[in-house]
Parts: sequence; structure tokens; C-alpha cells
Amino acid sequence: MQDNKKGEFRSRVYTDRPSYADLPSPAKFQAIMGIIMTRLTQHPNAICSISGGSDSDILLDIIERSRRMVSLPEVKYCFFNTGLEMAATKRHIKELEEKYSVIITEHRPKKNIVIATREHGQPFVSKIVSTAMECVQRKGLPFSIKEEYGNAEDKAAKRQELRERYPKSEVGINFLCGCNSAGEPRPNIQLVINSSPYMYEYMVANPPQFKISARCCDYCKKQVAHRVQKGYDMVITGERRDEGGMRSVPRSENANGTMCFYEQSGGQFRFRPLYYVSDADKAWYKEHYGIRYSDAYEVYGLKRTGCCGCAISARAVEDLEKIRPFEPNVVKAAWAIFGDSYRYRQGYNDFKAAKRAESRATEKNPLAG
Repeated sequence: MQDNKKGEFRSRVYTDRPSYADLPSPAKFQAIMGIIMTRLTQHPNAICSISGGSDSDILLDIIERSRRMVSLPEVKYCFFNTGLEMAATKRHIKELEEKYSVIITEHRPKKNIVIATREHGQPFVSKIVSTAMECVQRKGLPFSIKEEYGNAEDKAAKRQELRERYPKSEVGINFLCGCNSAGEPRPNIQLVINSSPYMYEYMVANPPQFKISARCCDYCKKQVAHRVQKGYDMVITGERRDEGGMRSVPRSENANGTMCFYEQSGGQFRFRPLYYVSDADKAWYKEHYGIRYSDAYEVYGLKRTGCCGCAISARAVEDLEKIRPFEPNVVKAAWAIFGDSYRYRQGYNDFKAAKRAESRATEKNPLAG
């Protein structure tokens, strides 16, 4: 983190921006094409994941446009089918193969999304919350340890006591107590329950009656990707900073690293050509080159696809209603897989809205409380 002229703190995502990141769209994409040519020349043994979403549409087009301009070797393309995919997405993958005369190889997980959620649990709000709550539930951590820690004069000693009482529960303890493993308070980071307004109060009043976990992502995406991408020198993906969440968090890098290109500990390179492409840049590229997204965008009206129905998305239920007229069966399947999480999140949203309204009323009329 570094401070700017106004004294505000900015992460390296902002302070280490390459010069092309702030260019107008035409010049920015010209620069990106040059970078793609350079990286593919340096690392021709490359594989690129295609999701069928709008980002991967832009990614595939600019890679093929760049590669063919200087006659570089073909890039391998892959598509990870979680077991819950819209027909529109699968249809679009075939359309992309025909349009660019490429092969996009489909890969399925050993444990699909139905089995993964049934065995481990459903995601809720975010991967961070889901991972922490899996630990809380699996280890039987009571929510009351938050008060124990908060009321303790010697917080380091209390944290050690909790460690001894609940061994191998570090993630869950830190999440509930809002601290790190040394017992130091960390109230303002994403890794603690207080980062989600009123979530602690909601869960205390309404303990979840279903298993929460983010392992479906591990089984259906990460493990498959690791298996498929192993053996390639460079992995190309379509992450963009504008997507927010963990994709906008700076990574630890070596001296040769940048936000869009870095070397992993195992020696494999990660390349994210679109990292500094904004939503406005995407709109320009789509119009300029006549890109057509899948029917999920162009017909159903979705703004983003991702994992179909994933309960982490705040728009999941709303998006499913957009899909329903065209693909009712996939909507039915999504509710069967993630329904507990959808309903619990709606309860949380209602609870949060009521608490905020109550807080505003109290601020307007302090004597009313």
C-alpha cells in the first residue's frame, strides 16, 4: 500500500499500474496485442481457459487476432464444465470453435457440483465467509467466543486459550473473533465476520441449518484446472481488476512480476491480458470488432455468467429468473443445489435492511430509542 497526494492509501493495483492501463480503448488494446505477441513468443506452450462469458469472448478474439497477425503457434483452449451449465453457454462454446476454427476442449470434474455441495456444503456470500463458516460448523465453534475474546483484557492469552480449546480451528476462530492468530484485533479486513454488516447478529439469531462451504469451487474448477493446465509453461485467463473481489487483490510477485503477468513458485507463468481492461473498454471492443456474446447476455439479459446459479453472487436469484423462461430445467437444478443458501441469504438481506432502517430512525430521533 502507498499513499497518494491526497493522503489516501492505494493498493499496488493502483500504484503499480503500467502506462497502457490508462490509455484510450483503441491504444490500450493495441498495447495488449503487443504484450500477447511477446508473451506467446516467449512461452508458446500455453493454455487458455474459456468460460463462454463476455470476458473470455474478448480474450479469445484478441489472442487469435494477435497470434495470427505474426503467425504464432496455436494456443490450447479449455472449458471447465461444472455439471451445472446453461445450454446457452455450451452452445456458445461450439459457436466460438466454428468462428475461430479452434478446438475448445471440455473438461469435467471428478466430483461434480451436485456431489460436492451435498458432501461439503453450499457457498454463502463469499468464498472467505464460506471457508470460515465451514470451519466453524465442522469444529463446532460457538458464536459466543466472539464475546469471550471481545471482553478479555488479555486478548493474546484468550486467543491462545481458544486455540487449545478448539485445536485446528484457526480460520474459524479468527473469523468470529475478528483477530489474527496472535490475538491481535483485526476488525477492518475481509477475513472477519464483522466485514459483513449485521452478519454476526443474524447468525446468532438464525443459526444456519445447512452446511456452508466453498469446496464446490475447488472440486469443480480449481482441481480440474490444476490437472488440465499441468505441463504447460503459461496459463492464460481472463480476470479483470474491474470485476472486484479477490481478483482485484495484489499478489505477491517476484522481481519480474506484474499484475497481469507473474511467475508462480513452481515455475509456471500466469498471464491475464485483460487485467486493466475496464467495462467501457470491453464495450468499445465489442462494438468495434462486432463481437456477439452468448444468448445468456444477448437474449436472456444477464450482465455476467460465471458459475451458473452460484450462491456467492448477490444476483443469483434475480439472474435465475431471467434464465427461467428459456431454460427452466437449469433453474430448477440450481434451486435444488443452492436453495438453502438462497433462502438464508434472503433472510440475511431482510435482517440487514431492518437493522439499517432501525439505525437511521434512531439517528433521526435519538430519544425514540
